[in-house]
Order: sequence, then structure tokens, then C-alpha cells
Amino acid sequence: MVTVVQGVQRASQMCLPLTAVNKNDVALVGGKGASLGELLRAGVPVPQGYVVTTDAYREFMSENGIEVEVERVLKDINVNDSSELSRAANQLQESVLSSSLSNSIGSMIRDAYHDLGRGPVAVRSSATIEDLPDASFAGQHRTFLNVVGEENVVWAVRACWASFFEPRAIFYRENQGIPHSGTGFAVPVQRMVPADVSGVMFTLEPGSTEGGPMLIEAVYGLGEPLVSGEISPDVYWITRHGLRIAGRKIESQEWMLTKGPTGTGFQDGSIKTPVPQDITHRQKLTDMQVGVLAEIGFQLEEHYGVPQDVEWAWAGGSPYVLQSRPITVIQKGQASPVECVSGVLNKLVSGAGASPGIAAGPVRVVKDDTEFPTVKEGDVLVTGMTTPDFVQVMKRASAIVTDRGGRTCHAAIVGREMGLPCVVGTGDATTVLAGHSIVTVDGRAGEIYAGDVAGPLGFNETSDRETSPVPTKTKLYVNLADPDSAGKVASMDVDGIGLLRAEFMIAHLGEHPRAMLESGRGVLFSAHLTEGIEKFASAFAPRPVIYRFSDLKTNEYRNLKGGESYESWEENPMMGYRGSARYLAEPELFALEVQALKAVRERFPNVWAMVPFVRTVSEIEGVQALLQQHALEQGPDFKLWMMAEVPSNVILLDQFLDAGVDGISIGSNDLTQLTLGVDRDNEGLASIFDERNPAVTQSIEHVVKRCIARGVTVSICGQAPSVYPEFTKKLVEWGVTSVSVTPDMINETRRILAASETALLSV
Repeated sequence: MVTVVQGVQRASQMCLPLTAVNKNDVALVGGKGASLGELLRAGVPVPQGYVVTTDAYREFMSENGIEVEVERVLKDINVNDSSELSRAANQLQESVLSSSLSNSIGSMIRDAYHDLGRGPVAVRSSATIEDLPDASFAGQHRTFLNVVGEENVVWAVRACWASFFEPRAIFYRENQGIPHSGTGFAVPVQRMVPADVSGVMFTLEPGSTEGGPMLIEAVYGLGEPLVSGEISPDVYWITRHGLRIAGRKIESQEWMLTKGPTGTGFQDGSIKTPVPQDITHRQKLTDMQVGVLAEIGFQLEEHYGVPQDVEWAWAGGSPYVLQSRPITVIQKGQASPVECVSGVLNKLVSGAGASPGIAAGPVRVVKDDTEFPTVKEGDVLVTGMTTPDFVQVMKRASAIVTDRGGRTCHAAIVGREMGLPCVVGTGDATTVLAGHSIVTVDGRAGEIYAGDVAGPLGFNETSDRETSPVPTKTKLYVNLADPDSAGKVASMDVDGIGLLRAEFMIAHLGEHPRAMLESGRGVLFSAHLTEGIEKFASAFAPRPVIYRFSDLKTNEYRNLKGGESYESWEENPMMGYRGSARYLAEPELFALEVQALKAVRERFPNVWAMVPFVRTVSEIEGVQALLQQHALEQGPDFKLWMMAEVPSNVILLDQFLDAGVDGISIGSNDLTQLTLGVDRDNEGLASIFDERNPAVTQSIEHVVKRCIARGVTVSICGQAPSVYPEFTKKLVEWGVTSVSVTPDMINETRRILAASETALLSV
């Protein structure tokens, strides 16, 4: 039979390239296969591959009479009897592995492998009942990495089919009420990504309320040890609006999983190797890489319409998405813990809150599967880490606690799906809790207490306040970076974009602009920027959009493909080769940005420009001259703003204004760092970084008042107004023209502006 899907003709239903399938093809390629095809169609970076479809699986099962055997063996099985479950699983797996494979199916698998270019591949299971909103099937079926050779690929496909009858999978389906026969099972085969760093990303942190932060976990090497809980990952929390890293937890990693020299059908071709000593304690991802992943996460969430659980890998300087599925649990509303009387609670151990909820019960420490029968209904399951085999006992537990793992490990995923409170990565819970009979687990806070204190730990539900548009004289702008968020934010009570960052659009492209220019693809760089800027411009028109020319630092440019060939190593990139100095030194690269801006302005003249990190008056004059060379002249419909973020901008403000800039936007982040001589990313100096320091506030007050006296627009786009409401009140008193904040602070800042303006009128 020949069918057509979105213009792609399918000559065979047995093997299909991922590019030929989409989210509507779950019945043919399973949940994972459909998701991978959909991701490719959405322009997400996904390793190329093909899918051995459910048609091939069903034909194999039918030819060998295995479906009939499945019905007979599993008809009245008691999955709670471990011995009975194991015997049935072994029998059915042996039938799958020992039965003959038709030449037609085998040939198609081999031919597809050849068409893919041979080499190492990942062979993964994809049932039609997995990766669904209410059933993730985390870890129930097999995956084989670094498989090399056509015969090994054929055997790996058969082994994936056999894994449909693993004891854990049979147990899971039985408890979910899913039939064991008649279900489709597909096997995607993809090019192997030799990951330098891997991990999982939740576009909404597990257990948080709607609007909560994103969460990214990262480990060196392949990601399987993270999912299994063998390795505790780095954790990064990112604000959903503005894509700012709100927090990070860095873990030491002694070993990693990497691809080995060969692969076979049954044995993964991956091996454990030591992590080089000089990086064991380092942050796994650069801040720029975190930003790129966060942007991809938002792209996926916007595409699917719901928060996503994303598996990713970073290899050879580029990000890859390996899987994306709906998060199985999203907390509605906003919860806050009730304060307890001092002395009532005796905290025993802490970890990462991985699945919300509170439960009390007897402690049951389990070392391995031989101790599964000891777990009784309502026990608190405490173990080093869980594997998919633990599902049968997790079903009986009231809560789960592990020594290792992060919020995206197996225990966390299954805990959320089952609605069980879960705390992971405690380090020593198996030792500490062994001496206690009853404990209470707080899955949101990540804490375990002695005794049954579930009552005092109860939660009150509160709801967000409804907000209506509030008129203010002071303009309220927003800081944005993700083009796909433009439409949603534009519908909010905001007067325009005060800071449109170019960096994330450039990082998403993934390649150094110099490398693209020298390979004759500079036009592609401009086209990519044009497309991104236009999304903002069209969504906000006719409201102003202030596009800040790129301000990547050398270390961030080096992370792009080809970057190491063009970027020198600097001791302090924050004060290095960046901003306007870069434009003047490399006008041909600056021209690519200017061309993109001009292209957008042909349709949307509401887009203006802003120059960052200007050290001297001659620099801003030089940039103005470059813009004039490209026929981009300042006038009534095109304004040129300048960032005030270097102390020289404050000291020589009048000279900068004499140069003819149309507006000043205060970058309080860099201004604070350079005024106080402090790196805000240095945890040891975090308490010193404060925009409310008198040296900083006096500088900002001077800039605002002097600009107003000279009739020049003055705004602020640093994080200060988003973090300190009292700072916003001061800005209004000084006469600031506009304030630009992160999207999550729009409603609150509008109320503060209105109240501050009212207070001034009453004075």
C-alpha cells in the first residue's frame, strides 16, 4: 500500500525516514518516533534516522504466532508474584528472539541503515502507548547505543521488540490497564550523537506552579547514567521569561558514559570512562549553552502547546534534541507551606524535591530487587537509585527517596507520573533513615522529617490576582530574546520592547558569523536574524521595538561552531572585545546585522536600534558613521539609543548626548559590576552585587535627571526594576521615561508605576 503524509510518499510501511512522519503517526511509528519526526518538521536539531514501523513488528509477530502465545501466557497472570512474572517474561522474550525474521523485513532494515550512511547508531524502542501526557513509560523498554554494522542493527531491533515483554513492562501495562497484545511497537534508528554533555530539560520545573522556572540537568558524556540516577547532575534554573539563569547547583562527576569502539545487537557499544581531573568539578554547560537550550525548550513548548520533558545532547559544538514529550505532572495554582511551630519538625535529610506532595509512612530501605518483597503498601521506599525494575514496588510505596539522581532521573519521572512525593539526590538517605521507623517526605521542598508530621506540613492553595490594564505616564517596556514568545507577551499590558537581545537568536543559529561570512553564507546569517526580529516587530507593531545590536563576549562566541578559529582567549571577557568596539573593528560582520535590521524595517518601521557597551564618545560616533554608510539615518521614524552601562557613560554623559543619540537605556547589570568591581556570577561575591548600592543609584539618578533636562529619552533595562520594586519608585521620582522589565514582572511593575505616579501628584 502507498500512502502520502504531508507530501511525502511512502513506498513502504516497514521502514520510514523520520522526515516522513509527524505527530499524527503514533499508530505507525509509536510515541517516540512520531515525536522525533514532528521535531524535525518543526526545525529542531534532531539526529537523522529512520523508523522500523509497527507494521514490521505486527508482521513479525503474526508470522511466528507470537500474538497468540502472548494472549495465552498473560491472560490470567498475577504480576504481583515476582516468580510468575519473571517466568512469563522470559518465555515471551525467548520467543521473540528465537523466531525467524522474514527476508523482506531484514532487508528493509539493512537497506535503511545503508541509506543512513552506516556508522554508529542508537536503536530505541517506541511503543504506541508511550510518551503520552499521562503515561511516559520511562525506562520500560530497551535502548541500544553505538550499534555498528547491519547485522547488529537487525539484532538490536529484535532486542527492542523483545523488551516489550520485560517484567517491568508487563507489570506497568497491567497496572495501567493497557492490553499486552494488539499494541503497536516501532523502533527508531538514529545517527549516534557522541555527546560531550547530555541531559534533560523541563520547560516547567517539576512540582512548580504554572509560570514557574525551567530546569536543565546536565552530565558529562551520554545521558543514560542521569536518567537511571547513577550520576547526580548539574542543575540550572532559568526564568521562563527573559531566559535568565536564576540559580545553579554544580556537582562533581568522576566518570561518564561514552561510545566504545564497537557495538553489538545485545550489548551497548558504550563504556564508562574517567572524567578528566581538570574538569570534574567544573560547570558542565556554559551560560550561553544553557541559554541556547532554554530557547529550544520554549520553541518546543510553543510548538506543542504544553510544557515539555526534553532529552538533549551537546556534541561538537552543537545542540541536539533526542526526545520531547509532555510533562506528566503540572501543579496548578500556587502552593506555599504553612509555618510550623518551632521545634515540632526534626529534619533528617534533604535532597532535590522531584515530585510534589507530602506522605508519611514506615521506612523501607531497599538495596536491590531481592528485597522488593519487603516493601509493603504505604512504605516510604528509600534506595540508592531506582531502575525501571523498581516500578512494581514503587506502586506500593507512599513516597520515594533516593541517594543519587536529579529531578529528571527515573525515580523522579515515575514518581510524578504516579503522583508520589519524591526526593532525590539526598546523598545518604539509605544510611540516615535506616534507623527511623516512621518518616514524612515533603516532595516539594526536598526534605524528610522524623515521625508523622504530614499535618503541620500541609499546603494552602492561593490563586494569582486578576489584573486589568492600568494607564501610566511612564512607559512600561519588556525585555525579550525568544522570537516564539513574542505573540504571547505582546498581548500583555506592555508599551513595547525596551531590550530585544540578539544573542539568543545568534546562539540558536549555532555558528560563528565570521565562519558563515567566509564560507559565502553571510546572507543566511542575516536572513536568520531578519526572521527572528520580524516576529517581534509584527507582534508588537506599532509599539516600538528596541533592537540591541549583538553583544556576545569572546568566550560566548568561541562556543559557536567555528568560534575557536576566530576568538582569542581572554582573562576577563566581560571587559574584553565586545560591543561597539567589535563593530568598528569588524564592520563587515556588523553589516550583516544592519542588513537584517533594514530588511525588517521595510515592513515594520517600529523597530529601532540600540548600541551596547560603548566605552568612548568616538565609538558611538563611529557606529553612527557605519549606519549612515548603509543608509540607515536617524530621523522621525528611526531612533538610535545607546546603553549606559560603563562608568565613562555616566561621567561623560553630556558628551555622549552631544553626539546625537536619541535615547539612553541604563544597563544596571553591567553598570553595577563595573562600578563596584564585582563579577555577579561569582558566588563568593554575590552579596556585594546590588544595584541599590549608593555608588550605583547615584550614577543612575544622574543619568536620568540629566537626560530629562536635555529632553532625551531615558530608560532602564537592567534587572533592578524586576527585582527591587522600591528601585522602580525611585526611577519614577527622578523622571525616567520608561522602564523595561522581564515578562513575569509586567503586571506588578505596572501597578508600582501607577502607585508611584499617584503618590507624586499628591505631594
